[in-house]
Amino acid sequence: MIHGVLNVYKEKGFTSHDVVAKLRKITGQKKIGHTGTLDPDAEGVLPVCLGRATKLCDMLTDKDKTYETVLLLGCTTDTQDISGRVTETRDTGGLCEAEVREAVEGFIGEYAQVPPMYSALKVNGKKLYELAREGKEVERKARTVRIYEIGLLEVCLPRVRMRVRCSKGTYIRTLCFDIGKRLGCGGCMEELIRTQSGRFVIEDSLRLNEIARMREDESLMRAVIPVDEMFGEYEKAAAGKKWDALVKNGNPLPREALSCMDNENPVRVYDESGQFIAVYRWQKEKKEYHVLKMFYPML
Repeated sequence: MIHGVLNVYKEKGFTSHDVVAKLRKITGQKKIGHTGTLDPDAEGVLPVCLGRATKLCDMLTDKDKTYETVLLLGCTTDTQDISGRVTETRDTGGLCEAEVREAVEGFIGEYAQVPPMYSALKVNGKKLYELAREGKEVERKARTVRIYEIGLLEVCLPRVRMRVRCSKGTYIRTLCFDIGKRLGCGGCMEELIRTQSGRFVIEDSLRLNEIARMREDESLMRAVIPVDEMFGEYEKAAAGKKWDALVKNGNPLPREALSCMDNENPVRVYDESGQFIAVYRWQKEKKEYHVLKMFYPML
């Protein structure tokens, strides 16, 4: 079984679940999970966790993301992107680049974003997009998201190409909708490419056909990032044979159990044979190490 993370380039037409299903066929293993949904019409970076790296899925989903998107002004749809039903069109002839720039840059920082109806968020146990398909619209609570950067790459009205770096949970199509609303002409997302998710960048991503080819020629492991490398900023520490059972059961450890100098940050813990076991952290109050994330046994 493969244990690690693959930087997959999700192509248009596939859902994130499609990518997982295809990787299961390519690798011949079931334990695979993705780290953040991309809509079928979107493309770009989709980190995928395999084997015991699936325990990382929640951590990788929390990372900041960077996108390139095309905003089509003057067109509003029920899905907030070009795939939806057009609900309103307005003339954009009176707009100028300076107005657009001011409106776009006004979203830098924190803002309260109302999730779109066509999304996988749940209300009373039912996904919003299921309600939307039934013609129902329900009240959604605004969520605070953060836009770290927005750069205008090209303005050729009514289209605006932008680069956006944002926090987790940000809907780019809703950002496009909100910019159009602020400009008074409406807008929807026409294109979306995720260029970065945490440490994973589009330049290093692999398409599914490339992954399949590497699997066939037995070179795929070169592209798999081992689980412990995902914590590369933390010090490595070996637990001696005396502490082996405690470590592998995720029990608290005394200071002398680990050969490390850093008591401020989490620590990567390995057994005597060099196998990565867990991430621990020193608890000052209890004066012992406690497990943060367990990766043993290798299933």
